[in-house]
Amino acid sequence: MFLPVSREEIKALGWDRPDVILVSGDAYIDTPFSGTAVIGKYLMKHGFRTAVISQPSIEDGRDITALGEPRLFWGVNAGCVDSLVANYTALGKPRRRCDFTPGGINNRRPDRACIVYTGLIRRFFKNTKPIVLGGVEAGLRRVAHYDFKTDKIRRPLLFDAKADYLVYGMGEYTVCELARSFQSGRPVDNLESLCYIASEPPQDALILPSYEESAADKKAFHRMFKIFSDNSEAPTGRRLAQKTGDRWLIQNPPLFWTTEMLDEACDLSFERASHPKIEGKVAALDTVRFSMMSHRGCFGDCSFCAISVHQGRRVVSRSLPSIEKEAEEIIRSERFSGIITDVGGPTANMYGMTCAKAEKRGACVHKRCLYPKPCPSLQIDHRPLLTLLETLRRKKGVRKVFAASGIRPDLAAADSRWGAAYIDLLAEHHVSGQLKTAPESGSSRVLAQMKKPPTDSFLRFAKLYDDACRRLGKKQYMTCYFMAAHPGETEKEAEVTRAFIKKNLKFSPEQVQIFTPTPSTWATCAYHTEIDEEGFPVFSEKRLRFKERLKEIIMISRQKHGKK
Repeated sequence: MFLPVSREEIKALGWDRPDVILVSGDAYIDTPFSGTAVIGKYLMKHGFRTAVISQPSIEDGRDITALGEPRLFWGVNAGCVDSLVANYTALGKPRRRCDFTPGGINNRRPDRACIVYTGLIRRFFKNTKPIVLGGVEAGLRRVAHYDFKTDKIRRPLLFDAKADYLVYGMGEYTVCELARSFQSGRPVDNLESLCYIASEPPQDALILPSYEESAADKKAFHRMFKIFSDNSEAPTGRRLAQKTGDRWLIQNPPLFWTTEMLDEACDLSFERASHPKIEGKVAALDTVRFSMMSHRGCFGDCSFCAISVHQGRRVVSRSLPSIEKEAEEIIRSERFSGIITDVGGPTANMYGMTCAKAEKRGACVHKRCLYPKPCPSLQIDHRPLLTLLETLRRKKGVRKVFAASGIRPDLAAADSRWGAAYIDLLAEHHVSGQLKTAPESGSSRVLAQMKKPPTDSFLRFAKLYDDACRRLGKKQYMTCYFMAAHPGETEKEAEVTRAFIKKNLKFSPEQVQIFTPTPSTWATCAYHTEIDEEGFPVFSEKRLRFKERLKEIIMISRQKHGKK
């Protein structure tokens, strides 16, 4: 079933009113890749009547008042991406298209959606039930953060949004515990992965440099972000407190997820369609309708990527029976044509990989799992993924299972036992014409700032993949993503990347993105402060026309690259 979006649907379910109303910047599509759908279905599973208001009008109260007031709380999120990232390019130009809006026209999601939606609720519901922020925008802006649009440090989001609580990270468990606490009248101040505002910091809190200090002094901001980053992983992350004005932002320690918890959160049924009241095609649905999530988290921890901030550096994998159960549900779907379009997570080939140290003490604070080379403590083993792919491929009714999430070539190249077998299986059965990879840069200096491995591991993987495709008689290719204007990149470094592409790739890259400073990543901290993670000065290109120039250098024309 769909979550209700109208009074008629609420009445048909026999409810007097919802316990929770979720307000989202995305159109409501009922899939496991929509945070609103997942949170709503999880709450429903645990007995809480949950309804959805998607992309409400901000001009008047007709949408936000359509369902009345919830019994327990409002849940507000900007959608699957930060609203400013959704609305503006890396050069600050408005985006015309939005895959999460019916019809594709980007005219339904306001800038700073969490702030706007909270204000909309308070405008039409005075002294209302608690408002709880969640999702990517809220999580990345939960402490003082650099804002690319204004080129300033902004306050923790709870202060600007005037909401009551903020849930960061993957929120199913915490939101459900919050609902239970509101229902029973229990205090919520100690719930994991929760932020709130207090008049004084708890005695056990680690004190961050204040918002005012962080905004005035780039070194203080760098120091603040390092403490924040060092305490973002369970189970070692401490409670944090940041003074803002005469009050304090309190961030409780992060929640430690397990396979059993993830299985329980994924044991939900979805329509894998947009709600019938949604008028117009939602393009994002085409990509994820018959995709499956195998794990959460990414121990790659690239400095420009927000995944590690949102999902964590520990990889938590679902059990094989849990994934098989979802596959059986997909196979029974009337729309299913036999093709599972993707099985993966933030990175496709991290399923089942663990680190014994991280399971006990959390991800290491002062070193990365894959940079500059894989840590010996990391169990790089593609066998669980091979088993998963083989199991799904052999199911009756399944014709193809693709790995479309993008992979880490260095992981496959580093797995001396199962890496070659994985590459062969990938080439033979699990690539839909093109395989997504992301070298990002050909410059060792820029890769070091990105915290990505040197290019040799990518080249080893590329050779193994090309050899496998030739041996199998497959005409398949790799799509390579590169990034321009990342901190550390000058024209000289862009020329190095250009030379790397001309020498090693058989095609001109069509996917070159200009670095976008998103809140709460190390690359964004470096962009703002011009100090890298290790505390050394780093060049950051901030002039728009020069950012475009760096992209142009990397984007080799087809004719110059030997193609017509």
